[in-house]
Amino acid sequence: MFTPLHFPKADLKLSRLNEQVFVWCIIRQKKLVLTPEEWVRQHVIHYLINSKNTPLGLIASEFTIKINGLTRRCDIVVFDYAKKPILIVECKAPEVEINEQVLHQIAHYNFKLDTSYLYLTNGLFSFACQINKFENKLNFFKELPSFEEMIN
Repeated sequence: MFTPLHFPKADLKLSRLNEQVFVWCIIRQKKLVLTPEEWVRQHVIHYLINSKNTPLGLIASEFTIKINGLTRRCDIVVFDYAKKPILIVECKAPEVEINEQVLHQIAHYNFKLDTSYLYLTNGLFSFACQINKFENKLNFFKELPSFEEMIN
């Protein structure tokens, strides 16, 4: 039904009502319609918690920000213990290409949040980078650093 993703197996709680499939979001504490993008977002949330040791209480999903008077939603934002944003995650459906346009989208969000890390994924291809403000460039990683590495 949904594309197998390049993330560790996630213990998603799925349910069905008529022809509609729902997933329980452990961040928002509610059932959500399981779209292809939500499939990726929920896998990333479980990846952050189970593989990157990110505390559940420091993750926000569909985090609302205002940019030039317009409301935007970051798919996932991770905060440090002082509640400062340290990571923005942009999730796309598996069939959506991760390209320069997606990088511009997440960079636009980061003008507001000023994080040190960005993560772009469609579940099949992912890019992690750290923003090097001293050299004004992005340092790309093969894999997203752990939560502890990001806050140190």
